[in-house]
Amino acid sequence: METQKKLTRREFMSAAGGTVVSIGLPGVFIKMMDSDNRAYAEDLRPDGRPRVPPGQRAVRRIRDMGGTRPKGKPADWKLQIQGEVQTPMTLSLKDFMALEQVDLNCDVHCVTGWTLLDSKWRGVRMQTIMDLVQVKDKAGFVLFDGPGNYSSNIPIAEARKENVILAHAFMDKKLPAAHGAPVRGLVPDRYFYKSVKWVNGIRFSVEDEPGYYESGGYSNSADPWKEERFDPV
Repeated sequence: METQKKLTRREFMSAAGGTVVSIGLPGVFIKMMDSDNRAYAEDLRPDGRPRVPPGQRAVRRIRDMGGTRPKGKPADWKLQIQGEVQTPMTLSLKDFMALEQVDLNCDVHCVTGWTLLDSKWRGVRMQTIMDLVQVKDKAGFVLFDGPGNYSSNIPIAEARKENVILAHAFMDKKLPAAHGAPVRGLVPDRYFYKSVKWVNGIRFSVEDEPGYYESGGYSNSADPWKEERFDPV
């Protein structure tokens, strides 16, 4: 079984240069040419921020970032939703697929320094999930759980954004197992460790609960445009 491996600060710093980037986790990432990166760096999002955040480099594809894969068949997947909600529930894959589906084209940004532009995803908005379980007003944070004791956390205001989804498809194909099938979180405006693979639980909480990487020194807010990679020591 694969085990989750945290990227150390030394490994992170060694992942900055060269055409081929080894990041200390399974996977190699092919950078775009410098001229392409300069061109993309000048592109702006509708909110005025650059599409390629500071310290990032655009890549043409992503590969497996590692992690602890779940046991069992994808068809047996369940999503337990609990915490500060009026209607706790557990969704089967059939239940999940019956919810309103959306297509999303977005850029995603890894804390190690790569950015994948124009990635295509399909899934269910977190707002749809929140409406379904009737989140209580006092809830301030959303906690995503995955196998191997992996978790991550975001403010509930972030979860309400239209581009935050639970995804089951990637680049017009069923989501590969290596990228979190059958369902993964997708939080495009935060570093990618906030987008939990193989998500199997969602908890709504009054208090913030730092997740797996956040508890190890990585930024709790993880804003790519502020280069919030690590919390201050």
